[in-house]
Amino acid sequence: MHERHVLNTLGALALSVADMMTGRAAATSGTSTSGAAALAVLLQAGGQGVSELGRHVGLSQPAAARMVDSLEARGLVRRHRESGRRTTVHLTPDGSRAAGQVLAERADRLTPLLEPLTHDERQVLGGLLDRLLPVVHDQIGDGDLVCRLCDRHGCTEAETRCPVGWAARGRPAERRGDARLDA
Repeated sequence: MHERHVLNTLGALALSVADMMTGRAAATSGTSTSGAAALAVLLQAGGQGVSELGRHVGLSQPAAARMVDSLEARGLVRRHRESGRRTTVHLTPDGSRAAGQVLAERADRLTPLLEPLTHDERQVLGGLLDRLLPVVHDQIGDGDLVCRLCDRHGCTEAETRCPVGWAARGRPAERRGDARLDA
């Protein structure tokens, strides 16, 4: 296969999948794309500071504060003052439901993409993605940002290993010569 063709098809697939996931996530949650990602992050990681949450979804601190204001106005998150000046953002029950819907919609959009593949082809694709995602991580430099709309439990159940987490820790298995990915 011609390499330019592979680049074009990879690019078209990546953009289309991103559009499908982010567009539906925003529509499902009734928020911005960043807001939907923030809900997913909070569901899986728990309370976060505004700046930290912004980093997870790729926003500056001022933009993250505006996003949190919007989510709070919709009753999806609440701020909680902790010791000193630290304030964390937590999901409300409505926010937890919305975050669950975001992740369910994401799975509903991605699952049909795998249907044309046999079980063996899915295994091959999984292996290829495990090899490509560390490269993506290296270029972006932030595993939390790469995985902002991931169902993180999917990368740690059934003895699977998260390739982004592996990359974030400097590929310890690679240094040992171990073929397995470390979680």
